[in-house]
Amino acid sequence: MRTCISSVIINIVHDKFLKPYDPVETEDRIYKLWEESGLFNPDVCIEKGVTRPDAKPFSIALPPPNVTGTLHVGHTFMLAIQDSMVRFNRMVGNRTLWLPGTDHAAIATESVVARALAKKGIQKHDLGREAFLGEINRFAAESHDTIVSQLKKMGSSLDWSREAFTLDRARQEAVYEAFKRMYDAELIYRGERIVNWDPKNQTTVSDDEIEYREETVPFYYFSYGPFTIGTARPETKFGDKYVVMHPDDKRYAQYKHGEMLDVEWINGPITATIIKDEAIDMKFGTGVMTITPAHSYIDFDIAMRHNLEREQIIDTHGRLLPIAGEFADMNIADAREKIVEKLQSKGLVVKIDTNYTHNIATSQRGGALIEPQVMRQWFVDVNKPIAERNGTSLKELMRETVAEKKVSILPERFEKVYFHWIDNLRDWCISRQIWYGHRIPVWYRGEETYVGTEPPRGDAPASAKASAGKWEQDPDTLDTWFSSGLWTFSTLGWPHHTPDLTTYHPTSVLETGYDILFFWVARMILMSRFLLDDVPFRTVYLHGMVLDKNGKKMSKSNPETAVDPLGAIREYGADAVRMAMIINVGPGQNTMLSEDKIRAYKKFANKLWNIARFVLTSTDDFEYKKDTPIAKADQVHLDNLNALVDDTTSDMKKLNMHLASERLYHYVWHTFADGIIEESKETLAGTDVERKQSRQYLLLEILATCLQLLHPFMPFITEEVWHELPQALTDSDLLMVSRWPSGSLS
Repeated sequence: MRTCISSVIINIVHDKFLKPYDPVETEDRIYKLWEESGLFNPDVCIEKGVTRPDAKPFSIALPPPNVTGTLHVGHTFMLAIQDSMVRFNRMVGNRTLWLPGTDHAAIATESVVARALAKKGIQKHDLGREAFLGEINRFAAESHDTIVSQLKKMGSSLDWSREAFTLDRARQEAVYEAFKRMYDAELIYRGERIVNWDPKNQTTVSDDEIEYREETVPFYYFSYGPFTIGTARPETKFGDKYVVMHPDDKRYAQYKHGEMLDVEWINGPITATIIKDEAIDMKFGTGVMTITPAHSYIDFDIAMRHNLEREQIIDTHGRLLPIAGEFADMNIADAREKIVEKLQSKGLVVKIDTNYTHNIATSQRGGALIEPQVMRQWFVDVNKPIAERNGTSLKELMRETVAEKKVSILPERFEKVYFHWIDNLRDWCISRQIWYGHRIPVWYRGEETYVGTEPPRGDAPASAKASAGKWEQDPDTLDTWFSSGLWTFSTLGWPHHTPDLTTYHPTSVLETGYDILFFWVARMILMSRFLLDDVPFRTVYLHGMVLDKNGKKMSKSNPETAVDPLGAIREYGADAVRMAMIINVGPGQNTMLSEDKIRAYKKFANKLWNIARFVLTSTDDFEYKKDTPIAKADQVHLDNLNALVDDTTSDMKKLNMHLASERLYHYVWHTFADGIIEESKETLAGTDVERKQSRQYLLLEILATCLQLLHPFMPFITEEVWHELPQALTDSDLLMVSRWPSGSLS
């Protein structure tokens, strides 16, 4: 059925092909045409007869860009891949939904606004919570509008009528409902555990908000009683009163677990306790280490296993506490050399290796050194057996989901990485000490705790009201990953049982970068398996990193090699940028992107434009009919075209867009332009009418089919040319919703 589109489609005469293709003039106009048609919305597609009501659903939830600025080149890579999947499925006739949204990105957004205010001499605490949040909301709204504009520049065929925001009212309802259900199931608890602490931003941070920086520092070997211990951070060692070794280490067989001995240490003699634990690497250093349970994940785990004390050495601002004696209140970086000098004066320095290289954890927001701290925070328990899931823990649910192929990961090699992370998963700290975000829905009054969106009312007897005090909400906010973990179903109406949730969940594909396989993908599986008892998606397609022409990770901080995707679109067009991203870049593969590569695919767009000009000019005197007699030589070309359709369709269904686009590129440029068109010139100039008409039919069929096959990758130029084809050749006014070729051309 032809799609009924309003008069916004303007018939453009072939004279347009006398000029070179101009993406700047074309792309905004074409996108407006698509938007006004309403056909990004699958409901409208059904209403207008483009899609059957009983068609198979295909759905993707857009990984929401952060409202902290503009789209970067990684987003461009993601959009090119996803839109090619979406446009193919829409043309195949599937009930196709690509759901857009943005992420409030709590720590990042708050940091950006706080820095901007600080430049004006304003601190967030001077404004107060509500006024500061007002500043953030204004910034986020402006950033959102910029991002949406950029998504459209890429040609993203998103259903804007369903747009979501991780901090909007509907998502807040979902977040609070998820928190309540998990709390009631005793999967969320408040307790003291070790967390990543950012002393600059004064908040816990997730693993994803940490960057590891290689650092070469001295490595110190100290005498600790009869042992030699090694460390790169002597400033953490004041409270070390446990010396740990592997139970199978024969060098220390004479020492018994729990044995105590007196040793001379930084601020005088202490009593140390021998601990035997299999976590110790016998090959590292001397095979003996002292532990600082309050400031190291590994040490904390050892302390938990053996019920050891955990004494805090460093405060939340990165300063030494009174346990450090004369060094108390010093910044840890400033104290290090002075501590070593004191140990040297006591004859406790064995040697110093000046060339020790290791990775240190720093905060993405400001670069502060992450200081692990034992703190009272909110956590998700990943190891607790869940009664309503047959005693399976969240960790086991996450593992089973991929192991049993309920969710497939492309490329498959990342399954091993996923399993390694799951097997070493700790309880998830979900509380943040910032103001922007979903405030934790927990209320306190004295010793009472209540979970809900508002404090309870009328629950205390009259005699108790005077002494009960006022309910106060927890001041912390939830980790952004908690809300984005609900993304595939909160965007479809959960916790309500909506038609969208029934139709489109689980979603078909999650396409995202392999660097957030754990932080986001795993948490989405966790949330969906517990809250819905279902998977969030059927397939995870992981793309790689975008590298510069020298093979280094592209960064805005290096403008000499970085490609500005929006600038490239203005210069070469979105189609060229999309093709440069997709061709020959399979799942999990990094791609090297340069301006030269994008320029090459702008030439391909020009080639397609010139092909269209030749074909349409050469068929002006031909009335296209399906029953046109076909010469034997032309039927061979149609058979080859059918094979191209079949191969392309197969690749697209297998998510091998990189192979499909490469094959189409070579067919259009070499087989069609260099071969068929060149050999057509003699036939078209000849006097054999039937032979000429057969060739004209062939040229139109190939052009129309190539436009359809290329549309998922180069939507703008293909849509523009499609409108010039004879109406008898097309099944829809818009190429975007034309029916995908069947491979049965004759």
